[in-house]
Amino acid sequence: MSSLHLAAGSEQPAKVDGKLRLYSMEFCPYAHRSRLVLKAKNLPHDIVNVNLMNKPEWLFKIHPEGKVPTLDTGSEIIVESLDICNYLDDKYPEPPLYPSDEATKAKDKELIQKIGSLTAVFTKIIFMQEKKSPAEWLEELLPHLNVFEEELKKRGTVYFGGSNPGMVDYMLWPWGERAKTIGIILGEKLPILDGDLPCLRSWKKAIRNHPVPDSMYNGPEKFYKVVLFKTAGHKPEYDKI
Repeated sequence: MSSLHLAAGSEQPAKVDGKLRLYSMEFCPYAHRSRLVLKAKNLPHDIVNVNLMNKPEWLFKIHPEGKVPTLDTGSEIIVESLDICNYLDDKYPEPPLYPSDEATKAKDKELIQKIGSLTAVFTKIIFMQEKKSPAEWLEELLPHLNVFEEELKKRGTVYFGGSNPGMVDYMLWPWGERAKTIGIILGEKLPILDGDLPCLRSWKKAIRNHPVPDSMYNGPEKFYKVVLFKTAGHKPEYDKI
């Protein structure tokens, strides 16, 4: 396992037979999804982190576009965070991260697809793609947040998965962990009222303290430093964050 972020000129670490390998980047929210599911299922694996702004040459032999996360199962290469997580849940069914009922499982998969609309707004904010006030950004975010607020309210459970986190929770949490980065970027918090989004607030507190997410928590301040590598042209020193 490489805790350091390997860059151009590095050698690819030798793979251990019989062990899953995840090519990752410590602060990437999409790679974070895969790491959460691997941890939740307690699967033997190793992680090789790569420097996404100075990619090692050997990464392109694994993934033609040099992207992470990429999972090497030993017999096949799987790319894209959701595909990796669904593969892991199918291949290693314990503990299950989707409901056993097919209709409810389909509902969860539909809900996961809606995360993309929320993260698209998040990305615009943190990479300063548009200039808007905190109130204007909140107005754009709220319809997407309310989708998850209303669903959690309807379910009446701590997590989307019930009494324990499920696939929806693990697919959404990487952006929950990074949410306060918005306030750092904008210089002030979004003007969310104390009574707004009560279910999501409770969910965020619960999942933050769950052993799986807690075991790999980095927080918004570290993610902000990663954002600066792109927006401010800082040297990408991931291992010094």
